[in-house]
Amino acid sequence: MNKAVKIDDVARLAGVSPMTVSRVMNRVPGVREKTREVVQAAIEELGYRPNAAARNLARAGSGRLGMLYSNPSAGYLSQFLLGALEGAHQVGAQLLLEKCDADGDSERAAVERLAAGGVTGVVLPPPHGESWAALAAVKARGLTAVAVAPGRFKSAAPAIRIDDLAAAAEMTRYLLELGHRRIGFIKGAANQTASAERLIGFETEVAAFAEPVEALIEAGEFTYRSGFDAAERLLSADRPPTAIFASNDDMAAAAIAAAHRRGLDVPRDLTVVGFDDTPVAQEIWPALTTIRQPVAEMAEMAVRLLDESGVTEDEGDTGAQHLIRHQLIVRDSSAVPAA
Repeated sequence: MNKAVKIDDVARLAGVSPMTVSRVMNRVPGVREKTREVVQAAIEELGYRPNAAARNLARAGSGRLGMLYSNPSAGYLSQFLLGALEGAHQVGAQLLLEKCDADGDSERAAVERLAAGGVTGVVLPPPHGESWAALAAVKARGLTAVAVAPGRFKSAAPAIRIDDLAAAAEMTRYLLELGHRRIGFIKGAANQTASAERLIGFETEVAAFAEPVEALIEAGEFTYRSGFDAAERLLSADRPPTAIFASNDDMAAAAIAAAHRRGLDVPRDLTVVGFDDTPVAQEIWPALTTIRQPVAEMAEMAVRLLDESGVTEDEGDTGAQHLIRHQLIVRDSSAVPAA
């Protein structure tokens, strides 16, 4: 009797999608506790047991997953790749990588190459997770996709992200609580929704603060060079900031270098903070105060979600937002402003 029970039967009884049932059984993060309990009760009531042999047989014909990449931050990309490789190892899949530019033609060509290589799903790290061209190309080939860190961008694919706005707001509050009232902000790449979210989080907290705060905003591109140039402009101002908040760690590291070039001590003369908590945050001196975005864990989760059964456009979980918790990490690059 139990052998006839399928994952769809469990999903119907629990009132969820087969994808959610699969997440619960594989202990994938992102499922509400109440939902997990309902699914578990349905599993027990029906006596459902997954057919391991059938699962392995299915994997034998679809054991390849793909990933696009073009992120300008080497630190972010290395962490993302480590997580994706770990996820592929856990599910017994091969991971095929395709480098492309952040434009539609390049993304479509990369997806075609992945499809020709026999992949069944594609991980879309930023900025590709919010590219309609990339998403449409994946759909056209009948593949599945999971977007990682697309900000609040809405798409037909499940997405794994942190709350960039809330994270940037928390970092801004931290700087204000230290006593900084003249703060420089270096924006991220304009083609990523997360960049705008981080700027909004910063500006919202500055505007809501009880005392006057001067915000000096410069453009960046998430690259070290752009961060250095932006920091140079900030530090050349008639009244330079006492703190710089860069939208990623690479640009924050560059801001520290620009400060040292001018003979400034960080953090005595200038506080510098970043975002992501990539390896560079602890490799530079002084170690960087930053927002921890669990990049590797998010990439690993994306691969595991792709491997789960039922990640299709017809399911209720399509486009689901899996919100991962961020963390403010205080290290040595931040301090109260000099008198």
